[in-house]
Amino acid sequence: MLILRHWTGTASAARGAVVAIGNFDGIHRGHQALIAAAARQARALGAPLALMTFEPHPRLFFQPDQPPFRLTNWRTKAKLIESLGVDLLFVLAFNAELAALEAEDFVARVLVEGLAARHVVVGDNFHFGRKRRGDAALLAAEGARHGFGVTAMGRVSGPGQEPYSSSLVREYLKAGNPTRAALLLGRYWEVEGRVEQGFRRGRELGFPTANLKLGALLRPAFGVYAVRAALEDEAGGETLWRPGVASLGVNPMFEVPEPLLETHLFDFSGDLYGRHLRVALIDYLRPEARFESVEALVAQMRADSERARATLAWETWTSDWPVSPFIAGGG
Repeated sequence: MLILRHWTGTASAARGAVVAIGNFDGIHRGHQALIAAAARQARALGAPLALMTFEPHPRLFFQPDQPPFRLTNWRTKAKLIESLGVDLLFVLAFNAELAALEAEDFVARVLVEGLAARHVVVGDNFHFGRKRRGDAALLAAEGARHGFGVTAMGRVSGPGQEPYSSSLVREYLKAGNPTRAALLLGRYWEVEGRVEQGFRRGRELGFPTANLKLGALLRPAFGVYAVRAALEDEAGGETLWRPGVASLGVNPMFEVPEPLLETHLFDFSGDLYGRHLRVALIDYLRPEARFESVEALVAQMRADSERARATLAWETWTSDWPVSPFIAGGG
C-alpha cells in the first residue's frame, strides 16, 4: 500500500482511483463494508482502490481540549487499512487551510485536480468543506458536473440491528464491555506501543508487568482485564497472542501520574523493555480498587490471574489481528 500525504503533485499511478473518504476511526465493520463497496467499484472500473482520511482527526482540530477519544492510533489504523486490500492511502493534514475550503473547492481542487477520482464512496452522513456545508447530495451533484460517480452508503447494522458506529464502540469500552465493542469492530480493541520502564513494583510482588501509555487513545473503563498480547518483533512469522491479565488506570494503591496499561503475561520470562507490544482487551474482570495492605493486593492479583486464565483457556490465537472465532463469526 502506497501512503501519500498530499493531494498535489500526485503521480499518474495514483490518479484515477475509486476513493473512499472518511475518518475511519476504529475501522469497524461499518467502515469495512464501505471499503468493500469501494473495492467492488474499483474492480468494475479496473481502477486502483484508494482511501482518504485525515490527521489529526477533525474533531481534535476543532476541539483540541477534549479528553482522548481515538479508537486507533495512526500506526494501527494504517495497518488495518492495508489489510483490507487498499492500494493507496491519502492522509491529508487537517489544518486551517483544509478546514476553510468550501465544499465545491474541495471537490474541484482535491478530488478532481489532485486525484482525478473516477468514483467516490462515502457514508450517507458524510459532511465536508467549510462549516461542514457539503453533504452526500452536494457531492453527487458536483460529481455529475465533474464527471465522476458517487456512492453514498447507508449505515450498516449487525445481526441485532445495532449500528456499526465508532461512537457506540467508545460507549461500550467506557462501560467496561470489550466484548460488545469487539462485535462492532470485528476484532478486540487493542493498545500498542513500546514497553515503558516502570517502577518494577509488579516484579517485586511476583507479577512483572509490561507498561504501555495510552497516549491519544480513548480511556476505557479503569480496572482489571483478561487480555491477550502479541510481540510484534517475535520470530516465527505467525502472530501469537499470549494470555495475560492487565490493570488499566491510575493504580489507586500507588497512584501513578497518568493512566497506564500494565500487563502481566502468563508463563513468560523474557525481557520486554523497549519491545513493541500489542495488548487486546478481552474481558473486564473488576474495577480498580485500593487495598488495606500489599498482602491483600497480592491475594487479589492471584485471584484475578486465575479468573483470567479460565476466561482465556478455551482458545489459542495465531493471526495478525486479535480475533477469536466468536468475534469473527459476528457473535
